[in-house]
Amino acid sequence: MDGRRRPQGAGPGPLTLAIDVGGSGLKASVLDAAGAMTVDRVRVATPYPLPPERLVDSLVELVAPLGAYDRVSLGFPGMVRDGVVRTAPNLATEEGPGSPTDPAIADAWDGFALAEVLTERLGRPTRVLNDADLQGGAVVQGEGLEMVVTLGTGFGTALYHQGRLCPHLELGHHPFREDETYDEQLGDVARRHVGRKRWNRRVREAIAILHVLCRYDHLYVGGGNAKHLEGDLGPRVSVVDNKAGILGGIKLWEDGSGGSGG
Repeated sequence: MDGRRRPQGAGPGPLTLAIDVGGSGLKASVLDAAGAMTVDRVRVATPYPLPPERLVDSLVELVAPLGAYDRVSLGFPGMVRDGVVRTAPNLATEEGPGSPTDPAIADAWDGFALAEVLTERLGRPTRVLNDADLQGGAVVQGEGLEMVVTLGTGFGTALYHQGRLCPHLELGHHPFREDETYDEQLGDVARRHVGRKRWNRRVREAIAILHVLCRYDHLYVGGGNAKHLEGDLGPRVSVVDNKAGILGGIKLWEDGSGGSGG
């Protein structure tokens, strides 16, 4: 392991470096084969502007103190196919979410082989998946059609059928209400602008629409802003811990659903 020590008390099996890229923060920890964190999670603010190379440099610096790991899983806030980024709407902005898109940065992200580049920079095989898809791997039960919604900087979604990940759809950028998308109406900028009460009403409206659209058997709501939800969301809805964005890193290697750079 290039001289890096295996954490004391870590169980047998491979160690997974799990990284969660968010619009406001970059988070990482190392998980044992059972999904337990072997070191405390580290976090730094997401820097802007953020072309691909700056994100990679920031992640390499972030994970340097975490010690040994055998493989890497990364959840990314955008469209990812086979480890290659197709869209990064909240990252390709001038000053962060809510600010204007930087066309040059958006172009740089389109087609960026993030898994391959991180495999080279970190020296370990790396898989990259949309962050909501990755979070779903940690929470779904494998029964019927299960949907995951992440409430954070933006609005992410994932669908699983009988425990298998379905093709990713960027529903967050689909029209929702008042000529704005789910992302624009339910993201963190909107929550701060309209206040908790109105934002909660919007979330409930979105949940109802998504049930009509997908007829999910169960919906899991996570992300950093899930803590602002109020009241009972109904028997088909569960609020899950934001740590699922890290813990889903194990599932990504178990079912091979993400792009691999090695």
